[in-house]
Amino acid sequence: VLENHELQDSIKPRKVEFHSLNFNTTLHWQPGWAREARDALYFVQYKVYGQSTWQNKDECWGISSHVCDLTHETSDIQEPYYSRVRAALAGVYSTWSLSCRFTPWRETIIGPPMVTVVHSNKSITVRLQAPRSPYKRKRGSKIPMTNYYDLLYQVFIINNFLDEQHRVLVYEGKEKVIKIQDLRPGVSYCIVAKMYMPMLDHSSAYSSRQCTVL
Repeated sequence: VLENHELQDSIKPRKVEFHSLNFNTTLHWQPGWAREARDALYFVQYKVYGQSTWQNKDECWGISSHVCDLTHETSDIQEPYYSRVRAALAGVYSTWSLSCRFTPWRETIIGPPMVTVVHSNKSITVRLQAPRSPYKRKRGSKIPMTNYYDLLYQVFIINNFLDEQHRVLVYEGKEKVIKIQDLRPGVSYCIVAKMYMPMLDHSSAYSSRQCTVL
């Protein structure tokens, strides 16, 4: 029995955490500290905060992976959720490891916008597309993150002639197409953008650079 207790402890999953980007939500954990924990299988349950019964996540029942997709199970984005994981090895089950409480609307990370750049001889036209959630409209298109939050686009220009690291904010607002005028021909410019949420004072990461020479 003592050996079983030791095995139970040594295979118990650690660091059970929700990771979420644009409401694509996964549960991650680390295996127990024992070397043999590498061969353990894992079982995942979840529930809405306040519910008494845990639900099994069928696709993550007896898996060897250390990650489980809970996007569908956490689709009511205002609700707080919990998840828990336990391990099994050689017929011995660990106790459950509990995650922290997770509320998608508060805690998902908002990704950067998609940026496309078209240039003419003295101006750059920037097209912006908000990141998309995994949730779909009736017609099948994915709902943009701008439907869930009051988000602004922030657009920055980098004049490579002056300084690669110096970003100048040239636009903040909700327009998806903006024009940056009075630029110098023959100069290389790069555009980066991010999403900004005034209410929580949160910013996304920067988009990838789109560069052009006028």
